Amino acid sequence: MSVAVWVAASCAPRPPYRPPAPPAVVRAPQPPPAQESVKKPLAQEAKIREQDLKTKGAIPSSGAKDAPKSANGGEGRAAPAPLPDDSSLLAKITPATSPQRAASLRLTDEGRKLLDSGDAAKALGRLEKTIVIDSTNPYGYFYLAKAQFQLGRYKDSLNFLDVAESRLNVKEPFWLAEVHALRGENYRALGMTQRAEASYAQALRLNSGNRIAAEAISRAEGEDQPASH
Repeated sequence: MSVAVWVAASCAPRPPYRPPAPPAVVRAPQPPPAQESVKKPLAQEAKIREQDLKTKGAIPSSGAKDAPKSANGGEGRAAPAPLPDDSSLLAKITPATSPQRAASLRLTDEGRKLLDSGDAAKALGRLEKTIVIDSTNPYGYFYLAKAQFQLGRYKDSLNFLDVAESRLNVKEPFWLAEVHALRGENYRALGMTQRAEASYAQALRLNSGNRIAAEAISRAEGEDQPASH
């Protein structure tokens, strides 16, 4: 009986081998995710920041000082230095100067001296010869304009100034400034204040050391100041 049981047990199919399951790993509990420390801006704050970005630099702060202005009206720009005196006509006579131009320049210088002495009528006759000898002499036309101004012929003076300006080289800002300053004097004498001020300003843009224009603008600013009691 026992032998039969043993044989039966040995002939019975064995269950398949299964490896033992690994022991379960116990993990430590994870902490909850930290909350964002940065608070999201409110809708109103976002609008304000967006507006600040658009207008940044456009509106200066109330405590900021105004940028310094130069004499010619530009901000942050230094006023140009006065030009060297180029009024000597005899210095323009060089070995390369033509005989006609040299003679015309000498007559122009004589007329200038007569104007400085107050003899505009005599200077006018001398200066008229300068453009007969050399019609391209711009200085002769300038001093003819100055003589006409001293004689009270302001429109004639303006006409001569136009010719002088057309014959001056663009590389002669000293003389161009002289033309604009004298033009301003004629406009002022004719009561054309705005044109006079524009001419003075142009003269100073060309030569900040132009005495006639500087004195005229200073005089006009003094007239605009209210009288103190």
